[in-house]
Amino acid sequence: MTTTADPYAAGARETTEGRVYTVTGGDWESTFTGDIPAEERLVVNMGPQHPSTHGVLRLILDLEGETVTKARAVIGYLHTGIEKNTEYRNWTQGTTFVTRMDYLSPLFNETAYCLGVEKLLGVEAPPRAQTIRVLLMEINRIASHWVWLATGGLELGSITAMTNGMRAREKCLDILELVTGLRLNHAFIRPGGIAQDLPEGFEERVRAWADGQDVEIEGVRKLLVGQPIWQRRLKGVGYLNVEGCLALGITGPLLRAAGLPWDLRKTEPYLGYDEYDFEVPTHPDGDCWSRFVVRVEEMRQSVKIVRQAVDRLEPGPVMVADKKIAWPAQLSLGADGLGNSLEHVKNIMGQSMEALIHHFKLVTEGFRVPAGQVYTVVESPRGELGMHLVSGGGTRPHRVHVREPSFVNLQAIAALSEGGMIADVIASIASIDPVMGGVDR
Repeated sequence: MTTTADPYAAGARETTEGRVYTVTGGDWESTFTGDIPAEERLVVNMGPQHPSTHGVLRLILDLEGETVTKARAVIGYLHTGIEKNTEYRNWTQGTTFVTRMDYLSPLFNETAYCLGVEKLLGVEAPPRAQTIRVLLMEINRIASHWVWLATGGLELGSITAMTNGMRAREKCLDILELVTGLRLNHAFIRPGGIAQDLPEGFEERVRAWADGQDVEIEGVRKLLVGQPIWQRRLKGVGYLNVEGCLALGITGPLLRAAGLPWDLRKTEPYLGYDEYDFEVPTHPDGDCWSRFVVRVEEMRQSVKIVRQAVDRLEPGPVMVADKKIAWPAQLSLGADGLGNSLEHVKNIMGQSMEALIHHFKLVTEGFRVPAGQVYTVVESPRGELGMHLVSGGGTRPHRVHVREPSFVNLQAIAALSEGGMIADVIASIASIDPVMGGVDR
């Protein structure tokens, strides 16, 4: 056998597009280092088109038998350029972009962004708007956790967990649609408050929804907690302790499942979370089972917060009084904002033509934000979601950078997978609960 400098030369061929490798190797030269793999070593590309990788995530796994000796994550297959796009739209239009990052928890993206804009402006949303933000985010947290349970259950062979999880999630989306008009990518939370007030009869609907969620969560406990196959697939799998989480910057349920009760709603309260009565679930084992237990209990605590938020609702405005902020934030020139526009149009039709032109110019160009930079954080379903906003003093952001928890948490893939079985990689990825829209923003 002839030895060459390129260990994969025999499995490669030159094309007009450059060198193409076979399935036994990677698709760039630096992917593999060292000697030629032994015969019993197998390299598997799991993804980016694979039903168990939670979106277009690619894993390169080195296997010896069924044991994973090395795991590398490859991202970038869903890149959207959202951060850069925000620099070419006004501050209000930025919410339409950021809501599409982590598309399973869009309301958290919107809230983190709007809190940053409001901090730069030196304003605060009215109390009613803040309560509604909390209420919607907690419903969204539950909906996101249901997707985690449904997809993870499907990948591990529990079809009933999938069907029950998706059924419960649809009920959450029904409530969000009742308020925002959309089931996904709402762009409902705006700088200075929210797009519009709650519809009539909302309180009764959401209380009935909360009772139904209690039943759904209890059903999950009865279905899975004592299920021996579910236990064997999760217990002792994907272990990562507190030290490992802190070294990698891991936050959210993964960190709390390792035993550290770090939740920004408690440690760095925002939107009045310090006035709500709820617990921060933790579990000491740091494995996939712990993450299952923590997330299920988090759903129960979120239902508790939603009930308190409904009781705290008091009449009042849902947008700041400053019209320079309120008009662009509440009047959308797109078709999806027409319903909001009508009342505002009626209010200004009696004004002079100059006032009318000024109004629509303000709506189109947006408001100016004082120069400066801020960093705001919220506790999303996947961990610490941070927004670093930089303003040059104009009507558009100079820079928007997101500290996205899915992106950071994916660093744990190697620690969770190496040394385990290839079947356990599936459980480990599901326990991270990554959303590639946030990773590849």
